[in-house]
Amino acid sequence: MPKVTMVEAIAMAQAWELAHDPSVVVLGEDVGKSGGVFRATSGLFEKFGADRVQDTPLAENMIAGMCVGMAAQGMRPVAEIQFMGFLYPAVDQIVNHMSRLRHRTRGRLSCPVVIRTPHGGGIHAPEHHSESVESMIAHVPGIRVVCPSSPARAYGLLLASIRDPDPVLFLEPTRIYRLAKQEVADDGVAAPLDVCYILREGEDVTIVTWGAMTIDVLQAAEQLAAQGVSAEVIDLATVSPIDAETILDSVAKTGRLVIVHEAARNCGVGAEIAAIVAEHGLYDLLAPIQRVTGFDTVVPLYRLENDYIPSVARIVDAAKVTLAG
Repeated sequence: MPKVTMVEAIAMAQAWELAHDPSVVVLGEDVGKSGGVFRATSGLFEKFGADRVQDTPLAENMIAGMCVGMAAQGMRPVAEIQFMGFLYPAVDQIVNHMSRLRHRTRGRLSCPVVIRTPHGGGIHAPEHHSESVESMIAHVPGIRVVCPSSPARAYGLLLASIRDPDPVLFLEPTRIYRLAKQEVADDGVAAPLDVCYILREGEDVTIVTWGAMTIDVLQAAEQLAAQGVSAEVIDLATVSPIDAETILDSVAKTGRLVIVHEAARNCGVGAEIAAIVAEHGLYDLLAPIQRVTGFDTVVPLYRLENDYIPSVARIVDAAKVTLAG
């Protein structure tokens, strides 16, 4: 079984679907001969040709609009938006058409589109290249938002997303594209959507996160363990819809909750998780919920980038606050 990085696993998943489903088409800026800005489509053009792996103009609204039309005619487009900050021109098509096609046609048509895009900061990129605006799309009915945290998870969740009959925004944490390698069986087995994954079991505090922040949260859990604190780490994985049951079961066990995300604090997905627990698990809580997030500012340039992204120290401190409550 090969050991691959996340970006390689993403290319593997697309190759599997292209080889096994003739309705799948990959498109986007530089996805063909160049293999994508991060090489997440590397080798696909050479193997499947220009009919199946298509370079497009620099026009995100057009890319998303093409996907809607292709999906309505029975195809399964997988589109790459080079950075999440470039997603904004495509929001018109995503919100007004992609997410509504099933509803608008009373189920006569579905819209099996995957929009792939790098997510988050940590790579010393300029403005618009480090966005974490998952809550913007998570608020829209009719579209899933998925964010993997490891190569194996990326492979399985991308397969499931491509096979889903409805649109999926697939967020790829840029900071961990090549951070580590993991054994991934290229066997076409999809991972379930709409469920959380427990990365580490614990008894004292529940920490919920997703994407690149899972790395920092697991490091924080190690530090807490050295101090005698047992942290349960949950990878949200599907940001929308949220698997409330897994989170509520964990909070019922630990009595404490810390939510960690790189996105800005105001109206972030963490606020929705906190509201779910307050509504359905309030009497299980032994202390107020803590959120560790990015700040309500534009993501700064690289000299301050690491101060913006939640640190291990901030996560550990938040856990200690809940334990003191």
